[in-house]
Amino acid sequence: MAQQDTDQQHAGVLPVDDEGYVVDTESPEERETAWRERGTSRPITVVGNPVLHKECADVTEFGEELRQLVADMFASQRTAEGVGLAANQIGVGLKVFVYDCPDDEGARHVGVVCNPKLVDLPAERRRLDDSNEGCLSVPTAYAPLARPDYAEVTGQDERGNPVKVRGTGYFARCLQHETDHLYGYLYIDRLSKRDRKDALRQMAENEPRYPVVAND
Repeated sequence: MAQQDTDQQHAGVLPVDDEGYVVDTESPEERETAWRERGTSRPITVVGNPVLHKECADVTEFGEELRQLVADMFASQRTAEGVGLAANQIGVGLKVFVYDCPDDEGARHVGVVCNPKLVDLPAERRRLDDSNEGCLSVPTAYAPLARPDYAEVTGQDERGNPVKVRGTGYFARCLQHETDHLYGYLYIDRLSKRDRKDALRQMAENEPRYPVVAND
């Protein structure tokens, strides 16, 4: 088997558990490295760039071009020291995000979701967590934002297979945050006017630690 094929096998197509959810905590470092080393880091688009403020197109082609995009996203995420990245954050208007994120128990989750949809939770399962949230597309800014502390996302993997991903705590926040991106929402869009203004002030007063695309 060619080396490239081996890398792709390690990087993608996750197993599932007895309930049908992806097992994204096995060999996370190996899989992230396999993706990232095939990719090229790209600068991050920031708030105000039109690609961030409209719904992305569905992924319909699950070939090498998509897998190269995913590799570039993992490389870009590592450069920016993020835990999740949506395609429109590197200027590509497709519904795909990647993640390399710990949950509140310290387990590291690494994976890819195309065409994600958040599963509506019954009221009894909606416990809110109002921790701080930040975004690579709003660099250096943070604000508390209440989100459910458990989330489920359905979608497809990078080869078009159906997937279900679930997470708690910080990882649940990541799944919700990245799905929002692909439908044209930044976390600051969910803040009060006052908190949004403060987040934009934080961004204006500080320099990002990674390359960004300047808005013309």
